[in-house]
Amino acid sequence: MNKTARFNKKLIASAIASTMLSGLGGYAVAQDDNLEEVMVTGIRASLEASADTKRNSAGVVDAINSEDMGKFPDTNLAESLQRITGVSISRVNGEGSEVTVRGFGGDNNMITLNGRMMPAANAYGGGSGSGGTRGGATRAFDFANLASESVSAVEVYKTSKANIATGGIGATVNIKTARPLDNGGFKASIGGKAVMDSTNRTGDDVTPELSGIVSWADDSDMFGVSLTASQQKRDFGNSNATVNDWNIGRWGTNNLYSFTDDAEIINAPDEGQLYARPNDIRYAFSDSQRERTNAQLTLQFRPQENLTTTVDYTYAENNISEHRGEATIWFANGNSVDRLEFDNSPVASPIIISEKLSGKDHGFEQQYREQTNTLESTGLNVEWQVNDRFSLALDAHDSSMESLPTGPGKSGEIAFSMGAPVLASQVVNYSGDLPTYQIVVDDSVRGNNNGVLDKGDIGSQVARIFYAAQKTDITQVKIDGGFEFEDGRFEFGVESRSMETTQQASDRYMGLGDWGIASPGEIPADLIQDFNLAGEYDDYNTSASSQIGFKGDAIALTQWGVDKYGTSANGYALAYNPDFSQNNIVKEDTDAFYFQVAVKGELAGMETNYLTGFRYETTDVYSSSDSLLPRYLLWQDNNDFQTVRESTVTVLSGKTSYDHLLPSVDFDIALREDLKGRVSYSKTIARAGYGDLQASVSNYGTIGSTYLGSRPTANEGNPQLVPLESNNFDVSLEWYYDDSSYASVGLFEKRVANFVGTEQVDKNHFGVLDQTNGPRAQAAAEALIARDIPVDDTSLFVMMAVLDNPTAFPGGANDYVNSSQFQIDVATAYDLIPVAGDPEMVFRTSTPVNNKEAKIYGAEFAVQHFFGDTGFGVQANYTLVRGDIGFSDVTDPSVSQFALTGLSDTANIVAIYENDAFQARLAYNWRDKYLSATNRGNSKNPLYVEAYSQIDLNVSYNVNEQLTVFFEGLNLTEENIRQYGRSESQLWYLEDLGARYQIGARYNF
Repeated sequence: MNKTARFNKKLIASAIASTMLSGLGGYAVAQDDNLEEVMVTGIRASLEASADTKRNSAGVVDAINSEDMGKFPDTNLAESLQRITGVSISRVNGEGSEVTVRGFGGDNNMITLNGRMMPAANAYGGGSGSGGTRGGATRAFDFANLASESVSAVEVYKTSKANIATGGIGATVNIKTARPLDNGGFKASIGGKAVMDSTNRTGDDVTPELSGIVSWADDSDMFGVSLTASQQKRDFGNSNATVNDWNIGRWGTNNLYSFTDDAEIINAPDEGQLYARPNDIRYAFSDSQRERTNAQLTLQFRPQENLTTTVDYTYAENNISEHRGEATIWFANGNSVDRLEFDNSPVASPIIISEKLSGKDHGFEQQYREQTNTLESTGLNVEWQVNDRFSLALDAHDSSMESLPTGPGKSGEIAFSMGAPVLASQVVNYSGDLPTYQIVVDDSVRGNNNGVLDKGDIGSQVARIFYAAQKTDITQVKIDGGFEFEDGRFEFGVESRSMETTQQASDRYMGLGDWGIASPGEIPADLIQDFNLAGEYDDYNTSASSQIGFKGDAIALTQWGVDKYGTSANGYALAYNPDFSQNNIVKEDTDAFYFQVAVKGELAGMETNYLTGFRYETTDVYSSSDSLLPRYLLWQDNNDFQTVRESTVTVLSGKTSYDHLLPSVDFDIALREDLKGRVSYSKTIARAGYGDLQASVSNYGTIGSTYLGSRPTANEGNPQLVPLESNNFDVSLEWYYDDSSYASVGLFEKRVANFVGTEQVDKNHFGVLDQTNGPRAQAAAEALIARDIPVDDTSLFVMMAVLDNPTAFPGGANDYVNSSQFQIDVATAYDLIPVAGDPEMVFRTSTPVNNKEAKIYGAEFAVQHFFGDTGFGVQANYTLVRGDIGFSDVTDPSVSQFALTGLSDTANIVAIYENDAFQARLAYNWRDKYLSATNRGNSKNPLYVEAYSQIDLNVSYNVNEQLTVFFEGLNLTEENIRQYGRSESQLWYLEDLGARYQIGARYNF
């Protein structure tokens, strides 16, 4: 254990009281010439400093402090934060990404850097909708963009104060970086790591990470400069599985399955019982590379003791690239299901689905994704201690965050769909955590007729280029003042903040061999590799699945497709489409002022601290969308539709204004010298998501004909949304029974109004017509019925195409051939568009509205204990989070449900050992099952995330006072992620994760 300290000659109690009051306002109450530097290093010293922050702050505040210069407890800030009571995280690519505090996710937590609101932007994969993509309309800050080496502390404000900017109902998380005049003299640290990710398949087995910190101040502490920088490369992969959608209906009323005449149905649902049908099962692999670069430059000038000027610049860039591929079994569901077995869930879910087929395709889409996230922030801070009692501070910054596609041709995702039309039958088993599938191949008709599924059976389908980007700019100016009086301090301030976020999206569609696969065997063999995807799952038994699979470079495959099928007329290109289907801007201009007063007193002989204040804010919101309006939905096959848009832009817009008066009260009392009680109340707000505020209509889609009951859907934004409002109550008791040890218990409740629910309205948009219903569809259906051909979306589409093309089919309906091959040929050759006389297409349109209230409540328990001077210690905490509105799995799928998401219990246990040379920390983190999303897909399903636990190890050895070597192991037991729907067998997403190991050294100068 390393610990150095130089103490003020005054009483410690005086320093603590001063710190307490400074914590109320976020600035030092007074500066004392005799107060010398206090510098702590090591695990125990870091935890002591965090406990001091908790003890001496007004309200409920938790903190994590660096253990040494350049050494934060975890490589990832989110993974450090999850060890605080009430904080849980979501993981992306095995790394902490966004934080949830007391049940409120990243969109409802405020993230600040040195007290400044940070912009958020996160788009990925062009927002294509497959496996881990994001459309780019978020307020949630992604902690994966920041390295931890430059961070000195992270503070989590669970109760609000008047001087804290609004936006965090869950909490405000403040990331603090060191400043040179705080350290004094010359200090430097350089570190290096070798990173080994056990999931890596194609990249380097060992990748580097370098970091350095230099801080200098002159002897008079007038000038100071510091520079931190880090660069990390990580190669990793994963194997995952997804289901595109789960269709829910009532047995005996909704016919979700299309059976053969001799179909066997086992354990059929009861009449009227909800039951499920999946669209598919998709195995997928991913090989990724991430390069993260961070830097911060800070300049300070203190021309006189009471005036300090700071200028800083922060830069963070995170580049992510990914090669991904799928093996897809989708269900034809056209008089093809010959065996179906259900489980005993309240919503009956299939265990076995078997289909007899004739040349249906087995899909093998290949994807390439690349995105670069860049944060830049330039700030100015001036602190002026006017006299012993009065202080002023000016803080201003201009910050931007952009998430831009950086693949070839500015692509976010390049998706090349290819398949083999050779399946004679398929059986999918959903009974396990990971579904398995078996196939029977017949390549005699549309393959190379060698009796096996191989490269010679594969042909192109379509190629798509997806683009999704988000850029957010924030300009914020604050002036704060404080005046000390005998037993307290009052503070005041004004703030002006301007925020603008832009979200853009487009896609380029290239038909190639089309979904029907016009030319099996056309793709050059050297562009495709045999790849047993089913064999890539380390933790799941896939021996029952087909071991046949393929992979290829999506860039090279798409370029081949462009060269083969591109013409000057169709404009096929390996590049993004500059005609954005979404181009949304949301602007928020906020002005605020606040006043708060802190008073130190005594009650029945016990010391008390009282802080009360209010914050008044007014906000103007303007939302606009440059939209390419839809002309129609092109019907390409039974359940395949593509939105065709106008070529000229139409501007849609909306605006609103609102204001809030937000009071706050914090009271604490020293019941004993080592026992503190707290009571807090505050009113806070969190603004609606950017996506909800957009003025556009988006996500037009359907999965079949309205003639047969499918319902087209769309989403419409609402710029009139107002913020969520929460009345927050906290009561806690803290027992500091030793310098390094404490125990605490806290109760909290949040009563929230203006939650955003969903209102659904059936309406037409922009005159779009519906070719899947009306006279043409009716005529096609009558022709099928007259020939004793069952009417489903496949036969209806094909018959309509036959009747619409008399030149190719002069015999009309009599030219219809009731065979799978004929259906494939027609679907490949023809698409259907609306014509005059078709009815208007009616979309069930989901619109966000402020129409819900809810209560979230819970308890937090924490203990930190060191066993004397043995070097051993332990941290443990448990958080219970509850809400009064949940999701009902058995509610009819036509009902859009509101439910509280992100609520889960969490627990942490950390075992610690430390002596003069050796440090070790073994950490266990657990998060219980929780509801992550509602109203997913066409049946408005829930998305639950299974309980997750992780064990991490950190060991370091101080070779001497300057050199430290260390080892870190993350997710040592290689736990996995799994998500499901209305029953546990309704898989949404599964990811087979692995451990990550890091070994390195750090040298302090």
